[in-house]
Formats: sequence, structure tokens, C-alpha cells
Amino acid sequence: MNEVNRPPRVGGWTRFVTARPRLSLLVALVITALAVLAGSGVADRLGSGGWEDPDAESTYATKALEREFPASQPNLLLLVDAGDASVDDPAVAAEAQRLVSRLTGEKGVVGVGSYWQADPSAAPALRAEDGHEALIAARITGEEKQMGETLDRIAPEFRGAHGPVEVSVGGPVAVRHEMQTTIQEDLLRAEVIALPVTLVLLVMVFGSAVAALLPLGIGIVAILGTNAVLRGLTEFTDVSVFAMNLTTALGLGLAVDYALFIVRRFREELTGGAEPLAAVGTTLRTAGRTVLFSALTVAVSLAAMLLFPQYFLRSFAYAGIAVVLLAAAAALILLPAALVLLGHRVNALDLRKLLRRGRAKESDGAAAATEGKGWARTANLVMRRAPFFALGTTAVLVLLGLPFLGVKFGTADDRQLPSSAESHVVQQHIRDGFPGSPGGGLEVLAEGRATQAQYADYKQRIGALPEVLRVDGPLVKGESAYFTVLPKGEAVDDPAQGLVGDLRATEAPFDTKVTGAAAVLVDSKDAIAERLPLAAAFITIVTLLLVFLLTGSVLIPIQAVVLNALSLTAMFGAVVWVFQDGHLSGLLGFTSPGSIETTLPVLMFCVAFGLSMDYGVFLLSRIKEEYDTTGAHEEAVRHGLQRTGGLITAAAVILAVVMVAIGTSRVTNTKMLGLGIALAVLMDAMIVRSLLVPAVMRLTGRATWWAPGPLRRLHDRFGLSESDGAPEQAEAEERDKVAVPG
Repeated sequence: MNEVNRPPRVGGWTRFVTARPRLSLLVALVITALAVLAGSGVADRLGSGGWEDPDAESTYATKALEREFPASQPNLLLLVDAGDASVDDPAVAAEAQRLVSRLTGEKGVVGVGSYWQADPSAAPALRAEDGHEALIAARITGEEKQMGETLDRIAPEFRGAHGPVEVSVGGPVAVRHEMQTTIQEDLLRAEVIALPVTLVLLVMVFGSAVAALLPLGIGIVAILGTNAVLRGLTEFTDVSVFAMNLTTALGLGLAVDYALFIVRRFREELTGGAEPLAAVGTTLRTAGRTVLFSALTVAVSLAAMLLFPQYFLRSFAYAGIAVVLLAAAAALILLPAALVLLGHRVNALDLRKLLRRGRAKESDGAAAATEGKGWARTANLVMRRAPFFALGTTAVLVLLGLPFLGVKFGTADDRQLPSSAESHVVQQHIRDGFPGSPGGGLEVLAEGRATQAQYADYKQRIGALPEVLRVDGPLVKGESAYFTVLPKGEAVDDPAQGLVGDLRATEAPFDTKVTGAAAVLVDSKDAIAERLPLAAAFITIVTLLLVFLLTGSVLIPIQAVVLNALSLTAMFGAVVWVFQDGHLSGLLGFTSPGSIETTLPVLMFCVAFGLSMDYGVFLLSRIKEEYDTTGAHEEAVRHGLQRTGGLITAAAVILAVVMVAIGTSRVTNTKMLGLGIALAVLMDAMIVRSLLVPAVMRLTGRATWWAPGPLRRLHDRFGLSESDGAPEQAEAEERDKVAVPG
């Protein structure tokens, strides 16, 4: 049978997804509508914490203190400002007592105390040093959602002017609630910014308004589906509200990546003369395999966060894995059905053709021939000067990452919020004007029978520790008691963290457990340090395996892991230089706490590494396809960059736009995540994929494709690639002769 009369190759998967395309799209529409209903109200069920290790000593002590001594763990603070008067003025004191009485009578509020009724030893910590401000402290009980509802109910009654005083509402519960509300508002604004800008960029990339709408549709399906998944997970576990930002960013970003790759390949096949069904079949056998591998590599990177105990990190794994798999599924199921129905109409409203009207019309064949010429010239230049580009780009990336060597880890606090946020203002007043860092002390829980003499002896010994400013207590209830230890410096600085270890090492005739901000930070750092090697090994091993199955090479998977990790240096350096050291804080509108929240680098590494692998798979699969066809190594590298360089750059720019939209958030952690990931994907696409990868592959030469016999046979049996057919036997035999030099 000659080539002209050969029927189109259509595999089983193609037949399955294109058999009834209208029915497939209708079912998808119904499922999406159900997902909208299932995911409605998901943000109201998400938490705004999750940075602590649930199995840590500090977590146990905090829960025990909340249970036995609710007044010891106030989460609501009312800042009472007497203006020019003193807080000891009789009129001010009388109004404050009325506020205390009203707050005591509120449902869901316990442990109300204040400067005006405090124990003399504790009273100084509740009064500002200038004498014009003082605190009322209380604890709101219940789950996080219930606490938020209680705060919404009582805050308007206490906020504002009350006779001679002005009252502001703060404390941990107010910070969490304000953070949750701010994130929801910012996420809506980010979506309003990102969707139209993404559509415009897609139209510019495709030149067709119809083709540009397809990635947006895939992204919306993935986002809505993930919201439904997160809503279901809230019935069984805690999920962080921050995860919704990743849902939006990856839902749009990866949907654009996958749809760009598939639609571009489909249009190439149509340009080559294939009928729509045959074009879809070839697209799924080639680009479809690449999308599948890409989704798996991204999911693996995100799944590593499940190994950490903090539910903040686990939440991003839940959201990320769900949105990646849903985006890939939509791209491999719904998109082929839509392409079969559209056929050549996928090029409808082709703006490029409209712009060419009145000029000599360039043929489709000529357009295909000239496509990517700039990238081909770039590849040729890089490979001619491979040592220069390999060493130069590596040096630049390492230099950009140097600020990360000075990283300081801290906890997320009110400074995540804008400087104008009420709960931030309250806490800043406390930091600046109150002695001994109220609320930033350490609590020592003592469990077991003890005498007053034993308590007094223990108090004296811990009071003599070098970094201790003052010890209050003990407050005894049954066989439990607690001491409050105020450090000399900041609540979570290095001396305070050292004090945690000193307190835990101090012997006592009863069981002691230490909690407080510094203790939570120490335990969180220990938990991350313990699990980090396991997470890194998991990502590395599974990534090596997946890239080997894609390429059949021993060297390429190692190159991919090393170069992907190298591409993240600029992101980590910028995070420290900007968000820890405070450079550009005025321009970007945030308050630098002088540290980086402990879990953020782990989160950003997993997300950015996965996205880097996403682009790496796109490039390597096209290089592998060309190498399988021609057996020419340098030509394969040049061809791969020519065919995917523009695609990867466009995808990276679009994803960066989405991440920058997320980075407009007023919450510092979200801003850091969005802007950091945006920088990482741009550096990866424009520096690593465009310069470093072709330079390194030129230096490794044909040895790039070497694998020992057993591994080669393993790949022949289980491996997949974007190649639309088996390599010629002669080429396979020629590659078998290649050996690693030396």
C-alpha cells in the first residue's frame, strides 16, 4: 500500500476519546457543573495555619494549656488606647472594666483578663511603657471556622471609640481571620487580572481566537474540579487556605502548557495535510505522551510535600496533585474531542492571516519552514561556544543564589498582612511599646505531682538561664502547672531558640514540655530537617526513573535533575534578598519580618522543580523524537530547541503572568510564592532551556544517549517517547556502539 492511500493510524485511546466527541464534552460540562456545586464555599472551610508539626512537643503543650489553662493561651487582644491620658486614670480604668465585663459575658469567650485586674507580677507586661495603652486578653473557643464567626460577631461591638478610650482588635485569632479574608479577596482579584491577560497572550501565541480559548477551558475545568476535591478533603483533614492560590496558578499555567503543546502539534499535523482524526491520533501518540510524562513529573515533585507533617505543606500537595492530574486528564480527554469537532476551524479567526491581507500571502509550507529560525540560530551559536555558555550560565545562576546562604528562618505572624491591617497594627504597637514581648514568651507545661518548694526551686533555676528576662508563675491546677518565661530579645530570634533547648534540658522533678513561638519554630525546623533528605531522595529517584523511561538514556536524567535544581538558585537568592532583607519592600508593598517562614522554601522548591521538569520534558521529548528519526545528535538538539523554544518561552511567560497576578496579594507569603515562582519559570525557560541545556548536551555529545544493555532492554520494553514510530534498525545499531568516554 503506498503512502497516499495508507489509512490514518488511530490508536485505541484516540478511538475512545473521539468516538462520541459531543457526548464527551456534554458529560464534561455536567461534571464541571457538579464540581461547581460540590466546591462551593470551600474557602470558608479552609484554615489559615498549619505551619506547626502536629506531633511536636510544642504542639502537645499548646493543646494541653488550651485545655487546662485557657486563660494562659489568649488569642484575642483588645488594645485600649487612652490617648493623652494614662491607663491608670480613673475614667479610663472604669471604661476598661466595663469592656472586660461585656467581653466576659460573650458566648464562646473564656479566660478574660486585663491590665486593670492582672496579678501585680504580670501587670507590667500588659501596660505600654509610655502608660497610654494597655491590653485586654481573652480566648475565643471552638474550631477555626467557629472562632471566625465569633470574632465577626463581637469585633464590631468593641472596635472603635468607647468613652475616653479607643479600642482596636488584634491577637492570633484576628490575624488568622484577617489573613483568610484577605487571601480570598486577593485571589478573586488575581483571577480577574490573570484570565483576560492570559487570553490575550494565547491569542498572540496561536494567532487564532478559537485555539486560544481551548487552554482557558481546560484550566477552568481543572480549577473547579480541584476546588471540589479540596472541599471533600476538608471532611477528613485540615487544608490551608493558601492552597487555593496554587490551584489557580497551576490550573491555568499547566492547562496552558498542556493545551499549547497538544494544539500546536495538532495544527502542525493539519498543516502537513493530515485529516483531523488522523491529526488527533498522531498528536496523542506524540505530544499526548509528553503531556502524560510531564504531569507525572510535576505530580511527583508536589507529592514530596506529603512526607512533611505540617498540614500547610500537605495542603499544597493535595491541591497541586489534583490540579495537575485534572489538567492532564482534560487535555488528553476533552481537548481531543474538541479538536475533532473543530477540525480546520481551530484556525478560525486567525489574526495573523487578517494582518497579512493585502500582502503577498505566505504559504503554510513556507511558514512551517521558517518557524523557529531564531531558536535554531540560538542553538547553533550555543553549541559552537558550548564551554563558554555552560560555564557562564552556571556561574551567573550560582551568583544569583548566593544571598540564600544568609537565610534566617522564622514563623508566619501578623507581618504577613499589610501594614494598615488592624490586627497587624495592634501587634506592631505591642512589639514597639510593651515590655518583654507580650505574647512572644515561652510557656513551660509541668505535669505531675509536685510541691510548692519544688516549683519554686525549678522557677529559680530556669530564671537563672542566660537569656531569661523574667519567669512568671506557676499557675497550678491539679497535677498540672505552667510557667511563663520571657526571653531578653525578640520572640523568635536565635537566643530565644537557644533558650528553648536550655529549658528542655533543665532537669525537673516533673515532666516539662516547652511551647511558644520560638519552640514552635524550633520543632518545625527539626521536622523539616528530618524529612528533607527523604523528600529530596523521593523526588530525585522518581524523576530519574521517569526521564529514563522517556529518553532511554542514563546521562539525560542526571542532567535534568542537576540543571533543574540549578535553575532554582535565582529564585532562592531573590527570596532572601527581597523578602528577608527587605529590598524593594516599599515598591512591592510588604513589611519584611527579617526572616523566611520555614516551610516556604520547601514549598517553592517542590513547585518550581516540578514546573522546570515540565519544560524539560517538553524539550527532551522533541529532541528524542528527532534523534530517533535521524540519529544525528547535534541536529536533534537544534531541531528540539527550534520546535519547542518558542512554545516553552510562551508557556513560561503565560505562567509567569498568572504567578505575578497571584503575587499582587497583600499577604507576604502569597506574594513571595507568586513572584518567586514567576522568576523561577522565566529563568528556567529563558536561561536553562535556551542556553544551558543545549550547551551541556553539545559537550556530552553522542554519549548523551548511552545506556547499558540491560537498561536499554528495559526501556525498549517499558519506555515511552514522543517518537511517532520505532527508530530505524541501522540507527539503533549505531547508537548501541556509543560508549561513555574514558
